[in-house]
Amino acid sequence: MEHPIKPVFETYAIIQTGGKQYQAIPGKTLAIEKIEGEAGTPIEFAEVLFRKTSDGKFEFGQPLLKTVVKASIIKQTKGPKIIIFKFKRRKKYRLKRGHRQNLTVVRIEAI
Repeated sequence: MEHPIKPVFETYAIIQTGGKQYQAIPGKTLAIEKIEGEAGTPIEFAEVLFRKTSDGKFEFGQPLLKTVVKASIIKQTKGPKIIIFKFKRRKKYRLKRGHRQNLTVVRIEAI
C-alpha cells in the first residue's frame, strides 16, 4: 500500500556551514552565518552530509559526501536584535546587552 503523504521535495541535501546544518532545496533561499563575498558571487558547499535524488535514492555521508552544493550570494544582512539581560537579585547587578548576528542570504542553484 502506498503511503498517503507524498514527499514534498523531490531533491534536497543537508549541508553544514558555520557549525550548523541546513536543508538545501534547489531554488530556495537560506539565511546562514556570514560568508565573505559580494552579491551575485557563486559559492560551493563541500560539506554535504546527506542527499536525496529525484528518483528516490538516498546517499549518506560517512561523514561527508564527495558532491558539492552550488549556490549564489543574494545579499549580506543582519538578523534580529537579541537582548541579553543578566540579573542577580539583592546585589544591584543588572547588565543589558544586545546582539545582531551577521547573516548571508544565499540561493541554492544545484545539488
